[in-house]
Amino acid sequence: MRLLAALGDPQAALPPVIHVAGTNGKGSTVAFLRSCLEAAGRRVHVYTSPHLVRFAERIRLAGKVIEEPALVAVLEECERANKGEPITFFEITTAAALLAFSRAPADYVLLEVGLGGRFDATNVIERPAVTAITPISLDHQQFLGDTLAKIAFEKAGILKHGVPAVIALQDEAAAAVIAARAQAIGAPLRRAGAEWAAVARRDRCLAYRGQSRFVLPRPGLLGLHQYANAGTALACLECLPGFTASTEALARGVTEVEWPARLQHLTDGKLARLMPSAGELWLDGGHNTAGGQALATQADAWRDKKLNIVFGMLKTHDAAGFLSALAPYAARVEAITIPGEENARSGDDIADIAKSLGIRAAARPGIAAAVIAAAEPGARVLVCGSLYLAGRVLAENGTPP
Repeated sequence: MRLLAALGDPQAALPPVIHVAGTNGKGSTVAFLRSCLEAAGRRVHVYTSPHLVRFAERIRLAGKVIEEPALVAVLEECERANKGEPITFFEITTAAALLAFSRAPADYVLLEVGLGGRFDATNVIERPAVTAITPISLDHQQFLGDTLAKIAFEKAGILKHGVPAVIALQDEAAAAVIAARAQAIGAPLRRAGAEWAAVARRDRCLAYRGQSRFVLPRPGLLGLHQYANAGTALACLECLPGFTASTEALARGVTEVEWPARLQHLTDGKLARLMPSAGELWLDGGHNTAGGQALATQADAWRDKKLNIVFGMLKTHDAAGFLSALAPYAARVEAITIPGEENARSGDDIADIAKSLGIRAAARPGIAAAVIAAAEPGARVLVCGSLYLAGRVLAENGTPP
């Protein structure tokens, strides 16, 4: 707040804000929100993290990634205003984003929480239009607490008096904490399974029930969990004062959504060309146990091909918990140390964990070597375990995010 005050409080000069927290799915939910709003003809600023390949990906101004000269200019302005005072990387990045947003016309701002919620740098909007909490699971316990209840308390810190709070399906302990916080501050809840619901029909269409009912085509992001993320976005849109959109616009938004490294099929590029005939290369940035479980659900639907996994993860995450969900489906794991990450687990460590779960595994010296080892004829190769790994894969493949 000190730096924002020095900058003229840009957070007070924004169009309506949708503020999204959660452990899993918040980035995808923001992507669905952006896609639907833009399909309805609205201009949207977006702040997300982390970036995959280029730092500028974090800030989108009215539909386009911020240009490098504009990014440098706002960051330098923030540095000058900060006058050398202590500040974190994420705090000054957030200040720069809010400053850029305040100077460019748009209809809405989408803010994705970086970590937690209560003390997150994005939690400076006194009265957002809507808040949302996607599914909460164990992650970043060293910062947020070692139980779902403690983590939910941090996430619920973004709720505001009188502001509708859209809540995805939660574990009972997390739901209870969110409900208690909402009641204490007077935040009206719109909960999945109660005030709204989004389900996959047998024909793979998305059936939504909320203030209205409609059926949309299959979401453009793969995986059963994306129906819930799309539903969270649709519930947020229903809460936006004065916002209306045709079913046709929402259908375009849900189907044309783009969000790299979320079960992304890499069909061209340096790494994709390493795949033999009938082979497939997929990329996902899921990095916690819940992310592994979501991938396992997809793997269960992928029984038509052998599944080989290229895996890298940070030391701060639970590799065994992630891989245990995929163990029934994975034929082998090619383990790597994420290039350029000081906090990466070693490939040897990951291989040992995979073997302890009954999965054939070997450590490989790099991404390309791991993909080559996994690329058996007719196999489906899934690269997963970390958004940092996903960024390295997209860069090495030559795929723009």
